[in-house]
Amino acid sequence: MNSTHSPRPVKRYRAAWAAADLEQLKLSPQVAEFLLEHGYKPPTCPPFLKTPEPHSVRNARFNWPRVERVLAACRRVRHTEGPLGGQPFEPDVWQVAYIICPVFGWERRSPDTGNWARIITTAWVEVPRKNGKTLLAAALALYLTGGDREPGAQVVCGATTRDQARHVFNPMLNVLRGSPALAKSFTAHQSKIIHPASGSRFEPIANVGDAQHGRNLHGAIIDEVHVHKTMDLIEALETGTGSREQPLVLFTTTADDGSVDTPYDKKRGLIERLANGVIKDPTTYGVVFAAEKADDPFAESTWAKANPGLGKSPTRRDMRKKALGAQNSPEDKASFLRLHLGVRSNEDVAFLDVAAWDANASVVLEDKLKGRTCYGGLDLGSTSDLTALAWVFPDGDAFDVLLRCWTPEANLRRLDESTSRSASTWVKKGWLTLTPGNVTDYDWIKHQIGLDRDKFNVKEIAFDRWNSTQLVNDLMSDGAPMEKMGQGTVSMTAPTRDLQRLILIGTPEKPIIRHGGNQLLRWQVSNFKVERDAQGNLKPDKKNPGRKIDGVVALIMALSRATAAREAEFVSVWENPDTTLLTV
Repeated sequence: MNSTHSPRPVKRYRAAWAAADLEQLKLSPQVAEFLLEHGYKPPTCPPFLKTPEPHSVRNARFNWPRVERVLAACRRVRHTEGPLGGQPFEPDVWQVAYIICPVFGWERRSPDTGNWARIITTAWVEVPRKNGKTLLAAALALYLTGGDREPGAQVVCGATTRDQARHVFNPMLNVLRGSPALAKSFTAHQSKIIHPASGSRFEPIANVGDAQHGRNLHGAIIDEVHVHKTMDLIEALETGTGSREQPLVLFTTTADDGSVDTPYDKKRGLIERLANGVIKDPTTYGVVFAAEKADDPFAESTWAKANPGLGKSPTRRDMRKKALGAQNSPEDKASFLRLHLGVRSNEDVAFLDVAAWDANASVVLEDKLKGRTCYGGLDLGSTSDLTALAWVFPDGDAFDVLLRCWTPEANLRRLDESTSRSASTWVKKGWLTLTPGNVTDYDWIKHQIGLDRDKFNVKEIAFDRWNSTQLVNDLMSDGAPMEKMGQGTVSMTAPTRDLQRLILIGTPEKPIIRHGGNQLLRWQVSNFKVERDAQGNLKPDKKNPGRKIDGVVALIMALSRATAAREAEFVSVWENPDTTLLTV
């Protein structure tokens, strides 16, 4: 390893470091050495996830002076509020160890210019609220603007709306105005910050047009990724850095609610795969501070595990107050888990566990289902939206699931926008069928049901008795075994709970609801919520039109008919014991 530094022993800290387990702390030897020689004690809160540092990159080196320059820039920033208001910002050891050192310390020679340049160009920092990420992001943004020795640097903070962009930018503006040392180097305006000496600027943006208009970005701060509904702005910012030698796109966020196929889900998934060694990309680095789902959310040890700044920010007093409120409400508990412990948890209390659903995937091949007995569920959405048909094939204690979904081709763009363009992928995979025009062509669905009746042994097809259409009448005329089923709590409580129970008891070794990994259905499972009445009865919650659940509803309806048939068969066997003897 090449390190451009002069060692400065700090004997009083060597004993603490001698006992430190670098692997447990998720510290590289290079970063640990930097911390030791600069007088830091070992951090006490290692991240839940951490991607590898790029020490294996050819000719990589860890540059001490570069990190020292970033720290010096941070110390010119002053706190603007709270007990520390007016005091210089001294990054905590966890910020130095897990963010500043890895991101800014590792460099290699640029193949284009031969200059030493940062290896990491994308950084992901996920940490619960009140752990100081806003002030750190402000300091790093100002460093990228005026301290990174980049002439004409353009640095932005990106958000989905102008209000959100101001929410990110205003604290940085306040930091600058409250830091006399910085005010000498920067000029603050209402909507931008200028560094005259280098001709650099920092400003907020809130749409793709601003991101693409004449941008040649050196840096971008993207805050609270979980509020982004599409990848458009993120991709525009990432592609806007192509001509810079050492750009940096910094994502700072809290956890999301566990939704799938969102920008957050895709970015977080990338960090997880990098951390687990599934893929490698030395230019992308990330840390996630969080508790584990199995941890006791009300234990102070769990708070310390998820919040590296605990005791300073957030305070223990504040955490106790929020934990007390979370003990009295499932919704508040979900919010506490997500915002203050970093656990991806739905604030509306998700009914189906996506991880358990994934464990049931197995393999489902349509050709292998030919001739088997099945039960259907048909959920007819509006003519401009999704329509879903689920086939359930009983197999002993398990069920194979085959889902068919249709939507008008004119709806694909809107569906793509709400799924980060996953809908187009679902079409290519055959999980979603487009019908011509801007309304669902029910003749396509009728034709497919006819083909399926020829291929499978279809016993019943459940449909909503209050949403009967000409399609249902046509199917009945064709002799399809249609079965009316209500969508209220009376009809839906038992089969909905059955689905939840069967998913939870399934395992990869013995899956119960075998769905073959259909990603369109998985997305709808993640969206699925229920409405409850005063007696605890429930039904699918369809109030949010953006969170489609038609496929899950169709599955519940089909499962209801399959289990009803099984129960009827069970009763018949007991009432006619001779039947069992004859069968054997």
